[in-house]
Amino acid sequence: QVQLVESGGGLVQPGGSLRLSCAASGFTFSRYRLSWYRQAPGKERELVASIESTGGTTNYADSVKGRFTISRDNVKNTVYLQMNSLKPEDTAVYYCNARWLAFAHWGQGTQVTVSS
Repeated sequence: QVQLVESGGGLVQPGGSLRLSCAASGFTFSRYRLSWYRQAPGKERELVASIESTGGTTNYADSVKGRFTISRDNVKNTVYLQMNSLKPEDTAVYYCNARWLAFAHWGQGTQVTVSS
């Protein structure tokens, strides 16, 4: 059974940090391109960051460049999103995505709220 389980969300003050984790099971994790998406209330889901299967290439949305870092551990079957210098506009539900050829899997999401 394919599972992606996100954790690490919560409430943080502006300027703070959070580290999201997404633990995968049920598929060959190392083959997959992994991404973090987010969806704020009333907005479309947007791509935040992605990392290729080997971990050598990463991409970021302009809005998070220099603040967020995506990484993966192909032994632990886990992908991470380190979020620093958080802003209120980063408030959203964050989703983990795994994609390989025609196969795509989503996690259930974890809420991140940035507020004083």
